[in-house]
Amino acid sequence: MEGLDAALGLGIRSVTIVTDYRPLHDYVGSPFLTCSVSAGRKLLNMIDHVLSVRKEFEQCEISLVEPSQVSYVVQLARDSIDAQIAKALTADSCKEKRETCTICLEDNDVSKIHVIEGCAHRFCFSCMKEHVKAKIFHGMLPACPQDGCTTNLTVEGSKIFLSPRLLEIMVQRVREGQTPLSQKMYCPYPKCSALMSLSEVIHLMQASSSKYTVADVDTLRKCVKCRGSFCISCKVPWHDGMVCDDYKKSYPHAVPEDARLRNLAKQQLWRQCVKCNHMIELAEGCYHMTCV
Repeated sequence: MEGLDAALGLGIRSVTIVTDYRPLHDYVGSPFLTCSVSAGRKLLNMIDHVLSVRKEFEQCEISLVEPSQVSYVVQLARDSIDAQIAKALTADSCKEKRETCTICLEDNDVSKIHVIEGCAHRFCFSCMKEHVKAKIFHGMLPACPQDGCTTNLTVEGSKIFLSPRLLEIMVQRVREGQTPLSQKMYCPYPKCSALMSLSEVIHLMQASSSKYTVADVDTLRKCVKCRGSFCISCKVPWHDGMVCDDYKKSYPHAVPEDARLRNLAKQQLWRQCVKCNHMIELAEGCYHMTCV
């Protein structure tokens, strides 16, 4: 009776009563048996109580065991209860180790939550990856996605959720952001296109080779990545034996893509900045251009 009352108090709705007392088992287990007065007042009270409490359960069965097996059955019951408690604790522990991402509103394991250095805002790896991917593909430096937060993301901190390819692009964007516009220089070889600053490019000294003229030394440079020679004045692969003015007259569009870009710009009414040569589209405002 104490066990049934405790089970109800714990919210348990399915139980099995185990007893070695046959009269209790027979009267409670069979709805067709009635308890005679000779059974004794104590047994009558017990049966009445059990039958009354039994109705509160969704499922309540009674099993008879031999007196010699009672200790074994009790141990089995204890082991079962211990296993259920351990399972519940594990479930609670796992639940505590999950966190809801405020972007996708999905529950994620805390090991898949990224904490941003500097501001400590937290988002799942998947959302962080998509956020950084969108920013770097639009040529921007990624910052914390939290509304109003201006903390910039670091390459080192982003390694945990970015693929090697995206990480490489992010490094490129960081370099672009740190290099002043007036110092930016891209390798003219299409298979390289490495970003350099004018102070980084390899300057070929006049004494390094007797075949180069003084004019060559002024404009001849080498890429820091592919070591390809190019003209720092024309921004094209090195035009050996030809001065810059003659080269520009002979090859006004040295790169085929340049000619296609200019044709497209003409169709779209784009204009080119006379200082930085960036192509500009008028989206709104006046016609005045201010070089960034």
